[in-house]
Amino acid sequence: MRAMKYTQLGRTGLKVSRLVLGTMNFGPQTDEADSHAIMDAALDAGINFFDTANVYGWGENKGRTESIIGNWFAKDAGRRDKVVLATKVYGNMGADGPAWPNHDKLSAVNIRRAVDASLKRLRTDHIDVYQFHHIDRNTPFEEIWQAIDVLIQQGKIIYAGSSNFPGYKIAQANEIAARRGGTIGLVSEQCLYNLAERRAEMEVIPAARDYGLGVIPWSPLHGGLLGGVLKKEVEGKRRASGRAADALADPAVRARVQSYEDLLDKHGVEPGVAALAWLLTRPGVTGPIVGPRTGEQLASAVRAAELELSQELLTGLDEIFPGPGPSPEAFAW
Repeated sequence: MRAMKYTQLGRTGLKVSRLVLGTMNFGPQTDEADSHAIMDAALDAGINFFDTANVYGWGENKGRTESIIGNWFAKDAGRRDKVVLATKVYGNMGADGPAWPNHDKLSAVNIRRAVDASLKRLRTDHIDVYQFHHIDRNTPFEEIWQAIDVLIQQGKIIYAGSSNFPGYKIAQANEIAARRGGTIGLVSEQCLYNLAERRAEMEVIPAARDYGLGVIPWSPLHGGLLGGVLKKEVEGKRRASGRAADALADPAVRARVQSYEDLLDKHGVEPGVAALAWLLTRPGVTGPIVGPRTGEQLASAVRAAELELSQELLTGLDEIFPGPGPSPEAFAW
């Protein structure tokens, strides 16, 4: 029997799991068969919130991830109704290089084109949460919301969300939506947020909470930095790369990560599980995105939803990775 916990997505009535299945590795790092097995396991564990983006697959394979998900839906008609499906629009879907005019970003023309292409790849008639992958500095929100209203009326999408938005854009988007009427505006914000990267607490999360957006943190382990990276290096299992390697080049960061791993070793908690469980204690957080490459990684992530962190451990984590403090006092005084 699944033990997954559920919550409302922001101010909506939509119930979603406290963990979100991220699919960015499906295609580039995990083949279709293994991707399908991970989705099966996620559903069995009670995870009902799946996140993707039209550009996932990357390079010449943009759209591949959505196609893998669509093929999984097609295997069993009952799966689609169990899943809250989120995808994103913004990026250039053409070959690498400059986009053909109107083939990226958030113009009404591209939103219309992109949603139809995503629906075809996902092999579904609707997207539950359609997210703007980035701000578009050249398209007014009046135009964006007009396009979204049409899609909602057509039944192609149900809710709209944002990703990588600053706090002021969350406010601007929802104020314009309120003035126009007809749409409830943004219902979620997907942002970079984890123990090692807490700047979202300055403006993004306060704005999201005030406007009733569910916060969906991406990179909850900061590219592996919070997943026991130093211990893995010592054991020869895996060397840090990408975001984690860049961070560890700073001796001060390496020292903090060592203190973090030592603290969790003392409490007998896996680092990656603790980092996810910490996010589940944060105000405004709906659930972090976990992006497993293997079934074992998914099983580890699921344990976080069942873990209760002690106050002593939470205090220790704050001491190692202190947040900025309340806004605006953190930067104003």
